[in-house]
Amino acid sequence: MAATATPGAAGASRLMAAPAFVGRAAELAALQRALAQGPAIVLVEGEAGVGKSRLLREFLGSPAGREHRSLVAWCPPFREPYTLGPIVDAVRQATRRIRGLRLSGLAGALRPLFPEWADELPPAPDPPEDARAARHLLFRALAEVLDRLRVSVLAVEDVHWADEATLEFLLFLAARHPPPASLVVTYRANDVPPGSLLLRLSARLPTGAKGLRLAVGPLDVARTGALVSSMLDDEPVSPALATLLQQHTDGIPLAVEESVRLLHDRADLTRRDGAWVRRRRTELDVPPTVRDAVLERVARLSGPARAVLRAAAVLSVPADEATLGAVAAVPPPRPGGPAGGPADRPAEGLAEALACGLLREDGGRLSFRHVLACRAVYEAIPAPDRRAAHLRAGRALAVRTPLSVSQLARHFREAGDVTTWMRYAERAADLALAAADESGAASLLYDLLTHPRLAAYDAARLVAKMPFSSFTGDRRFREMVRALRSALDAGTMSPEQAAETRCQLARVLLVMEEFEAARHEMIKAVAHLSPGSHSAARMMAYLGWPRESSTPVATHLRWLRRAAGVAESLPPLDRMGLLVERVTALLMLGEEEGWAEASRLCGDPAGPDEARHLGKGRLNLGDAAVRWGRYAEAAGHLAAAEAIAERHGFRRYPGIIQATRTHLDWFTGRWRGLAGRVAALADDDEIQPVTRLEAVLVAGLLDAAAGDPAAAGRFEHVLAETRRRGAAELVAEPAAALCRLLLARGAVGEALLVTDEPVRQVADKGVWLWAADLVPARTQALVTAGRVDEAAGLVAAFAGWVRGRPAPAPRAGLALSRAVLAEARTGPGPAAAAFARAADAWQRLPRPYDVLLAQERRVACLLAAGAAEEALPLARKVAQELGDLGARTAAERVAGLLRDHRVEVRGRGRRGYGDELSPRELKVVRLLATGMTNREIAVVLSRSPKTVAAQVNSAMRKLGVRSRTALAVSAVESGLVS
Repeated sequence: MAATATPGAAGASRLMAAPAFVGRAAELAALQRALAQGPAIVLVEGEAGVGKSRLLREFLGSPAGREHRSLVAWCPPFREPYTLGPIVDAVRQATRRIRGLRLSGLAGALRPLFPEWADELPPAPDPPEDARAARHLLFRALAEVLDRLRVSVLAVEDVHWADEATLEFLLFLAARHPPPASLVVTYRANDVPPGSLLLRLSARLPTGAKGLRLAVGPLDVARTGALVSSMLDDEPVSPALATLLQQHTDGIPLAVEESVRLLHDRADLTRRDGAWVRRRRTELDVPPTVRDAVLERVARLSGPARAVLRAAAVLSVPADEATLGAVAAVPPPRPGGPAGGPADRPAEGLAEALACGLLREDGGRLSFRHVLACRAVYEAIPAPDRRAAHLRAGRALAVRTPLSVSQLARHFREAGDVTTWMRYAERAADLALAAADESGAASLLYDLLTHPRLAAYDAARLVAKMPFSSFTGDRRFREMVRALRSALDAGTMSPEQAAETRCQLARVLLVMEEFEAARHEMIKAVAHLSPGSHSAARMMAYLGWPRESSTPVATHLRWLRRAAGVAESLPPLDRMGLLVERVTALLMLGEEEGWAEASRLCGDPAGPDEARHLGKGRLNLGDAAVRWGRYAEAAGHLAAAEAIAERHGFRRYPGIIQATRTHLDWFTGRWRGLAGRVAALADDDEIQPVTRLEAVLVAGLLDAAAGDPAAAGRFEHVLAETRRRGAAELVAEPAAALCRLLLARGAVGEALLVTDEPVRQVADKGVWLWAADLVPARTQALVTAGRVDEAAGLVAAFAGWVRGRPAPAPRAGLALSRAVLAEARTGPGPAAAAFARAADAWQRLPRPYDVLLAQERRVACLLAAGAAEEALPLARKVAQELGDLGARTAAERVAGLLRDHRVEVRGRGRRGYGDELSPRELKVVRLLATGMTNREIAVVLSRSPKTVAAQVNSAMRKLGVRSRTALAVSAVESGLVS
């Protein structure tokens, strides 16, 4: 058996060939066909290192690709937003001057993006009032540039990192008719955020455009062997080596390439019997990522080459040679090394870095061939060296035009130059807000606010800029609160500055739904704010909200009147914001005046700031309409709020809208799929805690209707949390629900105890709007306890408030309370008529479950009055409709009554499974027992991961276990899973 020398001797390394384009012929052909047939939208997805960019480059370099005028943009992985940056940078690379493009007056909108073209661009157009119109104008101007450049293929790489503005621009291009150019986007599907606009791109195909989705997968053993062979002089690779590499790299081409280079550099490859094999039989040392392989390759390079690679990693975006040279700290020559002046050292390092295959050059700009390699090099740079490199990068880029403030912010932050970072970061946030990129601005402002070096007097100014409509995450809110409290604790501000800071702190706490803490800050702030200021008016309006438990309605109304007096002297936009707060407070207080003023909030917004106010207003109107029992109006307001949020990208609103809508669906009997929706909302950390409690409450109501014992725990949790946070208006409904459960168990004393404080709170404040469910439950508890006169007094007080108000839910609650009282005082006959009136009142909303429960009470009264002929047909109808609704407990209760009267029960409706697993839960458990994760199960069953998580939790509850492992074991032991 003959053996040849290894390809590289110890301590030296012969340059290897770059890998050939292997295993992608079908994908390349599909891409060529799609782009040859006219404008197309091609989505290329695959994991990191799988070869998406290589596929695109091969097409662009092919004869078919060279027939197109192509423009390639790249989305960098910046923490700081880079609004439209990928497209702007690509256009800059395509042309240095625009004088010959014959652009229309639209191009004036491009001045903020291309300041270097100011002498050649038309004047800036008048700014539209509507942010959507402004964005549309900008997109039209940018599209015109692409048209004049005759771009027929726009390729955008790594779109999972794209900013929202870039994604919106791609959607804009995709929707144009006729489509002027093809779009090719590459992305990692697993890194696409939920709700990303990228998910909508494939649904925006214009007439005449073709669509293609290419999934680039890993290589099999044969193709892995072919890839390795192409790097080793096209000599055969042994099947054992190909199999070993494929197994250890999962067939990811980047990992295969880097592993082969490592084996080569370690002199661990040799040829035997005409094929490449490993020299040693030790285990192949390939880590899960390519980090170690990349770093060992880097360590074998010269000092100048390593410096260039580190500079490229620090910059992290394509850069020209001059910038790389400025960032690289090139060391002196090695002792005994080749001679050469200092000016030669960067060029020498650059040539070596390119030759080793880690860097690539494209149009005079250099960058890492693979992001993973870039990250590996960056993370290995010692912290002091990394800071110094970022400082050099910041200084180099600060003298370039145009300035990229987002890149400058990143570099000066990582360099530890906090003052300069803060200056550029705030400028970047302002630019993002000007471009209606709220999420990008929110991220930058959050970083500024939570930095320990932030000056105390700057905190209020930055919070005032924060677009809360697009800011989510309870942890991030808490960090912001900590920063504001630290600013106050520093004691360096004047009373006026401290009051303004408290004002902003109160705003944050209100958004967090920490109402009691917010009220304390408002009381402190309002005393020192300028009486005629917007901040003072806002605090007064917020104090008009009946959040805490003891302040009477009259006090809240006085605050609202004071705020209204100040509002008259404020600008129109500020007045609109205060109107939203005033209307919301009036409707929470149960004041009919609120509905008259609400009509002023139902127009179309004229711009993004107005949209922010009107979106919040319509959302609050939807919530108020649910509480008043005006359900059709609620649905309309929520739909309008949803449209505004989607149009303007307000990320915080959708979760609140969904939570309110689940409550509305509970009331109106739209229960199918509701349990899964509320489970997902309750587990969504991006939604604020009190809003999530609304989902928990609805989950408890569903559990109670199904006879699930978990309902009581949910109600107790909601009660405890709403009290702790000072959400006074949210206490009554869970207290009423828990009271009904306790009465069903015969625990009358506990039922009275759980409703004592909520009823006292409602009476003291005078906000009986909250008592639509509470008063009937409390009345029943009092009657059951023999305290009929006290029950009558409660019902009378409730009736006094309801009289004359257009509040269908409290009116129906009053009708039910009177029926309960009638049953105790006047006998079954009159009570049956009273329950019929209550059912009619609930039907007018409509609330089907409450209609049926009132009809069930009517049946019982009719039977007690000896009117079985009227009662039993009604009972059969009620049992049928309860079963259809999914109210298992009540359906079985009525069915039992029918059986007692020897009446056949038919058509029990949708089955409830009680403590048994439903068929859908059983499918989930069987897959879980095989070791699958929730995400894998979701893919197999075509469900969302959150739905699967809810079904796993339900199965664990039913089988009485607390872990996934115990669930699998229990399922096997019980025979559910073989």
